[in-house]
Amino acid sequence: MGTHREDLRSEARSVSLTRQARPALRILSAGAAQGLVTALQDDFRDATGASVQSTFGAVGALKEQLVAGEHCDVVILTATMIADLERDGGLLQGTSAPLGRVRTGIAVRVGDALPRVSDRAQLRDMLLAAKGVFVPDTLRSTAGIHFAQVLARLGIRDDVAPRLRIYPNGATAMRELASATGSGLVGCTQITEIKYTPGVALAGPLPPEFELATVYSVAVRADAREPELAKRFARLLSGSASRVLRADSGFE
Repeated sequence: MGTHREDLRSEARSVSLTRQARPALRILSAGAAQGLVTALQDDFRDATGASVQSTFGAVGALKEQLVAGEHCDVVILTATMIADLERDGGLLQGTSAPLGRVRTGIAVRVGDALPRVSDRAQLRDMLLAAKGVFVPDTLRSTAGIHFAQVLARLGIRDDVAPRLRIYPNGATAMRELASATGSGLVGCTQITEIKYTPGVALAGPLPPEFELATVYSVAVRADAREPELAKRFARLLSGSASRVLRADSGFE
């Protein structure tokens, strides 16, 4: 762990321009990458003097913010959305890079029995038995939209709907699950969001039949106010120094 930490600090230092104070680097990021960004931003600040101000949320909500003219220097979204922004001229050419693939999984509170969710029947029975199901926005988040589709495909949408507890994003859903009381509580969101939330545990990914694996990418906005710093932070996120950290966070 010590060596890994030193590698990350070395990478951050290698991209430092000066130690003088700089304007904050503004990040708009899908919730799936929150653990990764949070783990690296202090090292980057220590090395460059640039603070990192991050907003995390459902990708649909972030897209709405960008369309409305929200400023940011770095964006982390699905690879499809990044490609669309690049095609429309919203990104600096040549700055997009993949972070990895993230699967969607089932979570429970730490200490609760891990349910079996490896096939259709197990997933269906678990959801029908659950007394509360914590999920991100079913209209604007990647995992939430998919989970709503899974319920429909299982034929249990109306049965589970009264027990859905819907939050703006997966991170919030997992925090609420962790602090909830009572029995029979589960959650569904992207595995990275499950892994970095204290108090919840991963029961397993969705069964292959219902698998959702989303590739996320990072890129620099065309109107970035600190383009050089933004490029360097993007490289730190996607480069070799953070490969182990990405894997540990749930990126494949």
